[in-house]
Amino acid sequence: MTSPNNADPVLAAGCVLWRRSPADGGLELCLVHRPRYDDWSFPKGKLKRGEEPLAGALREVEEETGHRCAPGARLPTAHYTVQGRPKRVDYWAAEATGGRFEPNDEVDRVRWLPPTEARDRLTQPRDQRLVDALLDVLNSA
Repeated sequence: MTSPNNADPVLAAGCVLWRRSPADGGLELCLVHRPRYDDWSFPKGKLKRGEEPLAGALREVEEETGHRCAPGARLPTAHYTVQGRPKRVDYWAAEATGGRFEPNDEVDRVRWLPPTEARDRLTQPRDQRLVDALLDVLNSA
């Protein structure tokens, strides 16, 4: 068995999960807290061998948040380096369609926040740009 080339990117996918607030109908985005990194981000994860990015994104959303979702528009792809290796994360807008969060080893908390609060809570600036991309998609629909 050959080991992966360090130049080969790690492939991952995720969603900017959104819903209408049950309280006031305002837009809310779902952020996940990963205790391993003590960060706030959107649900995402590595693809399984041969897995299509959208299928992986939907799987990761359900695994990390307990929510099913309806995928929408493609959002910008994030490119960055992790431990010296390039990583590529494909993202989609996705509306939550049901489910319930249960804390797990990967994600111990989720927060549903209005876009401005979500942008401020996100740990990485690259994730903050996804908030704007989602708003552009929803406002043009």
